[in-house]
Amino acid sequence: MATPTPPDPDLTARFAADLAALWRGEGRLGLAVSGGPDSLALLLLAHAALPGRVAAATVDHGLRAESANEAAMVGQVCAAIGVPHQTLSVAVEPGNIQSRARAARYAALAGWMQQQQLEALATAHHADDQAETLLARLGRGSGVAGLAGVRARGQVPGTPLLLLRPLLGWRRDELGGVVAAAGLMAVADPSNADDRFDRARIRKAIAGADWLDVPALAQSAANLADSDAALDWAAAREWRECVTKGPLGLTYRPQAPRAVALRVLARIVTELDGQTPRGSAVARLFESLLARQPASIGNLVARAMPDGWSFSKAPKRRS
Repeated sequence: MATPTPPDPDLTARFAADLAALWRGEGRLGLAVSGGPDSLALLLLAHAALPGRVAAATVDHGLRAESANEAAMVGQVCAAIGVPHQTLSVAVEPGNIQSRARAARYAALAGWMQQQQLEALATAHHADDQAETLLARLGRGSGVAGLAGVRARGQVPGTPLLLLRPLLGWRRDELGGVVAAAGLMAVADPSNADDRFDRARIRKAIAGADWLDVPALAQSAANLADSDAALDWAAAREWRECVTKGPLGLTYRPQAPRAVALRVLARIVTELDGQTPRGSAVARLFESLLARQPASIGNLVARAMPDGWSFSKAPKRRS
């Protein structure tokens, strides 16, 4: 393979500034590269901005016959520009394929990061992804946490490892331009055009709605992420000041508005029952307690008291 043309210096400088706003580490950066145009652009930009300090991995989910060849193609691109590359093969359990594939992918990437001693992982989520996520979740009636979309800086799911998304300010077409200018042909994932998936339908709808401002939608998602963080902060304070431990469980004497109280209730259920409850179930619990009616959620019983609400494990049924 011929050596790809490096990105335009101005684009490299822009990427370097976006990355520096999230991470000023001096170690090596891991890149999740599927072979699609977005992740190939991430590979090219990161290599140009941090020469000798990046490594790439491609996760092969084994869900399509072409996936092994696509991973091999990424390996060839990486070899041509001098970036270490590894293909990570995973098995996806039956069920919600996209959700299970995501979980398997991040688990494999986390193991690879630790093995390679990488400081952070970067993925190629961009502004169009944010806009699509926001619209999809608006259609499902999501709250602030769901509407916030993905954060520019976070953790690899299930781990303390640093996860970065330095391309959230970039458009899909810009990234495709980086790949085309390099002389590369990106992988085309057929699921992106498959109307069985919500995201594919939303992507087509956005393309046909010139009145939608994608960067503005992405900015709204970022603003909602700030609001989500503020609600988390308020819920942590409400927990410290209003939740007490008793002999049978927890007592909550709510002082905060509904949005904060719902997060406290979710934490109570998680801590006592060991499972994170659905938001709709927590909302029903809140309304029942507000009406001073006893309620159950998971394996817990909640009751209204004169000065608050009590939560305890439900008594075991006799067989």
